[in-house]
Formats: sequence, C-alpha cells, structure tokens
Amino acid sequence: MTIELAGLVVFGHHGFLEEERRLGQRFLVDLWVDVDETAAGSDQIADTVDYRRLAGLVREVFTGPERLLLEGLAGAVAEGVLGRFAAAERVRVRVRKPDVVLDPSVEYAAVVVERAR
Repeated sequence: MTIELAGLVVFGHHGFLEEERRLGQRFLVDLWVDVDETAAGSDQIADTVDYRRLAGLVREVFTGPERLLLEGLAGAVAEGVLGRFAAAERVRVRVRKPDVVLDPSVEYAAVVVERAR
C-alpha cells in the first residue's frame, strides 16, 4: 500500500547560488511512502504513517540548515521518513524547484530520491 502526499509547498533558504540562499525560495515536495496493509485492516493510525507528521518532517528539513542541492534536500527527507516511521518500508521523494532561471525557460527542475529499508 502506498501513501501519497502531493504538492506540499514549502519555503526555504536553499540553493547553489548565494542569492537563492539569501532570499529563499519556494519548493514543491511530493512523497510516496510504501507501508504494509496492517492499517487497512486495523483502521489505527499507529499502524501506518501519519500525514501530519510527514508534512511536519518536510517542513523541518526545509526550514533547517541551508543546503546547496535539491539532492541533499530530497535525501534528508527520505532518510527522515525511514528514521522516524517504523511502518515505512520504502519512500520516494520528489523535490521540485518551480522558479528556475534558465534559458530556455522550464516549468521546474526536480530531483527524485528513493530509499528502502
């Protein structure tokens, strides 16, 4: 069974360019967390991953220490999910940066990180 949180909007002072870190910017985060199906039968939050706590972890990573790369942000979220949620068996994290200045222009730049126990 997979839990999905899509399009979490967070703000952080991250980026390769000093100006990105100084001014801060918006990021979009998508999570897919594989869990066993215990909660489908028990209907107990203790048997799954609480969405509110997942969102809180993302906010914590993005308001934490500055990181230069999307890869580091996505990796920190993935490691946090596996470290904090016993029910999580596998996690996939996509971090999108919508305000990328490139020529030609792009909708966003993104990194996807996947981790498993």
